[in-house]
Amino acid sequence: MSEKKISEIQKEYKETSELLLPDFIEEYINDGRPGVSKIIGMAQKRMEKLRIERERIEHLKEFENQYWPEFDYIGGIDEVGRGPLAGPVVTACVVLPKDCSILYINDSKKLSASKRDELYEIIMKEAVSVGIGVCSEQRIDEINILQATYEAMRQAISECSVEPQVLLNDAVTIPEVKIKQVPIIKGDAKSISIGAASIIAKVTRDRMMVEYDNIYPEYHFASNKGYGSAEHIEALKKYGPCPIHRRSFIGNFV
Repeated sequence: MSEKKISEIQKEYKETSELLLPDFIEEYINDGRPGVSKIIGMAQKRMEKLRIERERIEHLKEFENQYWPEFDYIGGIDEVGRGPLAGPVVTACVVLPKDCSILYINDSKKLSASKRDELYEIIMKEAVSVGIGVCSEQRIDEINILQATYEAMRQAISECSVEPQVLLNDAVTIPEVKIKQVPIIKGDAKSISIGAASIIAKVTRDRMMVEYDNIYPEYHFASNKGYGSAEHIEALKKYGPCPIHRRSFIGNFV
C-alpha cells in the first residue's frame, strides 16, 4: 500500500498527462484502498477513451494514407464564413507531417471554442506548413461569395512555406490551381488535414470578429461572428450597415 494520502494520489492523477497514464496505473493498481481503486478506475476509463480517440484519428488519415506513400506534402483546405452577413471569408491550407499524432482534430463546428483554441496552437506548432487566405466583404460583394472563397483558397495555398503536392479539399475543386485536387464531401469530418484546416480557419476568423466587436460593439460580433442572429439583425435594422457588412447579403434587412 502506498504511504501517500488518497487526496495526494487524486491530485497526482489530475496532473498526470495522457502519455504517463500507464505508469500512474501501474504504480497504484495494487494499492488496495477503495478510494485509490476508484481513482484507478477513472484512469483506466480515460485510457480507454484515449484508445478509441487514437483509432478515430488513424481512420481520419484514410485519404492522406492513399497519397503519403508517393507524396510528402498533402495540403488540407477548408473555409469558414461563407454564410455570415458581415466580415470576411477565411480559408486555411494545412500540411501535416506523415507521423502526425494530434488527437481530437475534427470538423471545427463539432468542437468547443476552448478546444479549437487549444488545437489551433498545437497545429500551428506541429504542422509542416500553414497558409491562411482572407477575402474581404468588399471583395465578396464585388465577385460573389463562391468566387471570393476560391480566391481566398488560392491565397492560402500560396501562403504555405512548402507547396502541397496534393490538395484535399472540403467538397470543392478550386479553379486556376494546377496542383492535383481531391474534393471530399464533408471532408472536415473525414480527413485529418481538412479538419486541421477548418480549425485554423475558424479560430482565425473568430478572432477577427472579436476584434471587429471592439470597433462596432452595437452588432455583437463577438458572440454572433457576423452570422444573422436575432440580435444582429435587430441591430442592423436599427443602426444600418457598418463598413464590414456584406451589402450583397443584407438586402432583406435594410
